[in-house]
Amino acid sequence: MSTDARATGPAVPPSERLIIFLVGAIQFINIVDFMMVMPLGPYYAGALGISTAHLGQIAGSYTAAAAIAGIVAARFLDRFDRRKALGVALFGLVAGTAAGAFAQGLPSLVFARAVAGAFGGPATSIALSIVTDAVPPARRGRAIGAVMGALSVASVLGVPMGLRLAIWGGWRLPFIVVAGMGVVVGILALLKMPSLRGHIVPGGGRGPTLSALLGDGTIRLALAMNALVMLTTFLVVPNIAPHLLQNLGYPRDRLDLGYMVGGAASFLIMRVAGHGIDRYGAARVSVVGTVVLIGVLYFAFIAPGAIGTAGVLAVFVLFMGANSVRNVSMSSLSTRVPRADERAGYMSLQSTAQHMGSATSAFVSSRLLHEAPGGRLSGISTVSTISAVLALGLPPLLAAISKRVTARERQNSSAPVNEKTFSEG
Repeated sequence: MSTDARATGPAVPPSERLIIFLVGAIQFINIVDFMMVMPLGPYYAGALGISTAHLGQIAGSYTAAAAIAGIVAARFLDRFDRRKALGVALFGLVAGTAAGAFAQGLPSLVFARAVAGAFGGPATSIALSIVTDAVPPARRGRAIGAVMGALSVASVLGVPMGLRLAIWGGWRLPFIVVAGMGVVVGILALLKMPSLRGHIVPGGGRGPTLSALLGDGTIRLALAMNALVMLTTFLVVPNIAPHLLQNLGYPRDRLDLGYMVGGAASFLIMRVAGHGIDRYGAARVSVVGTVVLIGVLYFAFIAPGAIGTAGVLAVFVLFMGANSVRNVSMSSLSTRVPRADERAGYMSLQSTAQHMGSATSAFVSSRLLHEAPGGRLSGISTVSTISAVLALGLPPLLAAISKRVTARERQNSSAPVNEKTFSEG
């Protein structure tokens, strides 16, 4: 296949577009549910008597529960129809989100977020498995970029919507609205998405065991990469709003504008990154995102000067765009690591690795940060420096995994076509 053919790619079938759209809508709900909790922190922290230095524990409860759920789900997800499994996970997420609206303090809010995480993590794993099953490798980078565009749409629409709803009706209202949206999207997905059973092992087999998955060296390396990326990102993400409000004096009523502008820009950046990955490879594209991310961490968090409104908007654009490039690079390559019959199991372990990384970072940052006299959030430069150092690990990990996966794919393509090869493709 020529370079130009890979760049432009074949036409996308309508059925493939429908699946990508439905999965993207589900990811939008899932991401809004996760992303809105931290920006809403200043609202519910005051109402429930929670210190802003401890907000990382709320994010950590979600990610820790998602990590545990990923280990459990890896044992059985590949035995079921993807559509039905996704429906169960989504409605569990909705229940956890709705429970957050009735929290009365830190313990009950942590519990509600843990319930949401226990179902939200597997929902992401199943959603990415569906896209990988339905989209051939030649178009997968663009498909993953489109689905992960839900992250940008959530920033453009979801997070600002949550902040605005909190201003209009209190901090509980966003949880109720997102839960209602989840019910609607879940019903639509169950009604419109086709049954997906091609991955199920014939004859009632259970597919690869957890020990078999973890015994694969390439899978272990990919899981380490996923954990590293989330650890890098979530050292900083839960603390962006408190840093801007308490350290840089950014007006609270303009916070939603930052998420909106940053999300809109990262949506475009993510689509470009998807095309770039299909043409140049994940490792090369990730270098660009890593360089930009380190620059933003230094100038906005490690050694920030006077930053006006335009500067804060630039921070949102560059920070969210850089992380989008890195995440698409990681996710696109990760889809090539497992076989079809182990895909959801692998994705569940990937979810576990990601949420363990983000949970660890959330709890670490909550220990390194504290509110100084005058309300400033102290320790943000230390947390950001650690994040910048860890960010350097992604490009070499992507290069190593890509080398292994490409060698295996070449070996499989040269092997005689038999029943086993066909079932794994």
